[in-house]
Amino acid sequence: MRPELKPFARRLLPAREDLAAEALAGTVAAARFVPGTHLRVTAPLLDLALSPDPGAGLATQLLHGEPFTVYETREDGLAWGQSGWDGYVGYVAAAGLGPAAEGAAPRRITAIASHIYSRPDIKAPVRAALPWLAAVETVGESGNFLALAGGGFVPRAHLAPGAGDFIAEARRLAGTPYLWGGRSAAGIDCSGLVQLALVAAGHVDVPRDSDMQAALLGVAHDPGAAPEPGDLLFWKGHVGIVSGADLLLHANAHHMAVAEEPLGAAIARIAASGGGPVTGRRRPPARPDPA
Repeated sequence: MRPELKPFARRLLPAREDLAAEALAGTVAAARFVPGTHLRVTAPLLDLALSPDPGAGLATQLLHGEPFTVYETREDGLAWGQSGWDGYVGYVAAAGLGPAAEGAAPRRITAIASHIYSRPDIKAPVRAALPWLAAVETVGESGNFLALAGGGFVPRAHLAPGAGDFIAEARRLAGTPYLWGGRSAAGIDCSGLVQLALVAAGHVDVPRDSDMQAALLGVAHDPGAAPEPGDLLFWKGHVGIVSGADLLLHANAHHMAVAEEPLGAAIARIAASGGGPVTGRRRPPARPDPA
């Protein structure tokens, strides 16, 4: 096990006392090891919990098209496995998974939300909704629509290149309701906003949760130095984006939404409400060069 992953093992390593991924044999202790089955998310959004308990809260969500390796399928309809995008491990409804994608590399939905139409016509019945950054396989085109490998059509404009700047991408979700574990424009949390905005801007390997981001994402900076636009500021259990001079953009439970507000006022309010002081400051990695 990599030392830096130890605090996050439950969320990032597919290993339990009774079962683990075959690739971890000799690294972790488990009663048995299995190779896993490579699938993908076929539901628009798929909730993931850390426990199979029916009362377990939402930990994160998987997006349509997201790869997911299943190591156990249970009689209660849950599957235990790991996301192929951010490595998150947990339990999902097996009915929301399907065969892994084949053929051309999937493309990301760049609109905040989209729909799959039964025909290439805006008046045609809608088969399903798709969240921001869902992955789809296109196999042809018809007018202003692109045909999908699994059937149906999506608007061509909804796969156009995004803004390319992660602050601009994050601002697109202004007003989105706050949802612990949420990962879409229907509801999102603080670290989900950071993760999706960076991915939309072309970054890869972005950790999911704020504690992971505080430890693993980009480069650490002096938390006492003056924040600069593009910095990520961390509190215990929270992260926000310095989006401008004295501005903080974050999904937060005070506004119960994604909001942009004066940075100094936010820092003072978080401290006064029991959230404590800023605990870290990091600069995300440089944006990768376009392929």
